[in-house]
Amino acid sequence: MSSTHGYTPNYFSISDILATEERISCQLEMPLPRLGFLDASSDSDDLKVGTKLEFPFWLAQSLHCRRRPVVSVEIPKFYKEGYREILEADASAVTLSKWSQHYYELGMLVRQFNHRDCERIIESLALTFRSRVRLIMDWAQNPMPDPTLAGQLPILERNLYISGRKSRELLIAWLKQGGGNIETSETVSNLLRKRKRAEFESKD
Repeated sequence: MSSTHGYTPNYFSISDILATEERISCQLEMPLPRLGFLDASSDSDDLKVGTKLEFPFWLAQSLHCRRRPVVSVEIPKFYKEGYREILEADASAVTLSKWSQHYYELGMLVRQFNHRDCERIIESLALTFRSRVRLIMDWAQNPMPDPTLAGQLPILERNLYISGRKSRELLIAWLKQGGGNIETSETVSNLLRKRKRAEFESKD
């Protein structure tokens, strides 16, 4: 994920592609003829103004971010003030993956809607990540890890946790192979000998 003020989805990132598939609640701002089949609760052939539908983010963005918006967008509830207050109280106690598997990525994307709370959402994302990242790395270094833990984390945290586990395994394997016996290189040894000789000669 890129920086908070310049985030754009990576065209080649499966995670970013899946994040844009997250569904967003929208309300029509203009009628759409012959698209009534999109609303299973309606018998009309057309979609009327005020109809509420859920669209994947990429479509909601396309319909909203234009000179005359086709839809208005409702920010997902888990980015609203009540949920932000829960995270502020104790972010480590929340199973973020139950809110969204792409909690961080989607949060960065919704700021494109210029909602009045967008900057607060970005601040909440940063604070949440900072408060959880050390805990995630502690879990990654645990010699007796919970096998279900990775599945409880949103994608960004899960990838970080898995990377931490792999790094720990590589370090252990390196130490078992004798990598812990680090020897001074010949170049450094020669420099040390020359320094000692120079110090000895200066005393004379």
